[in-house]
Amino acid sequence: MKLKIEQLQDAVSRGEIKALELQYFSLENNDDALAYYDHLNIEDPARYIADKLLETNESKGDNPLIPYEGMESDFKINKIKILNHKWIIADFSDGKYWGELILKYELKDDLGVDFTLLDHLLYTHSQ
Repeated sequence: MKLKIEQLQDAVSRGEIKALELQYFSLENNDDALAYYDHLNIEDPARYIADKLLETNESKGDNPLIPYEGMESDFKINKIKILNHKWIIADFSDGKYWGELILKYELKDDLGVDFTLLDHLLYTHSQ
């Protein structure tokens, strides 16, 4: 029983270390990057920016930031990771095909957000 408890404690410790490593590249855990937004009085800058990016899905047709035409339906952004005060990685899909984007963004003093596509890829569909 004691050995099993030690193994479980080790597994929990490894999980906690892995979680900390995954959080390293995130705006929420980057005080230096968050300092850029202190003057804006936004409670959760990462959520605000992600919401602004998701608003780009609201246009009819493919998301204007995605440089591909959807094949099964319209390409829309799904998952978003705000890396710091300048960059975002995002996942997009049309329900069958998917890809990823690297975006540069600027959160302005008027709380507007400009997004610029830096790079992209579309995965080939494999069955």
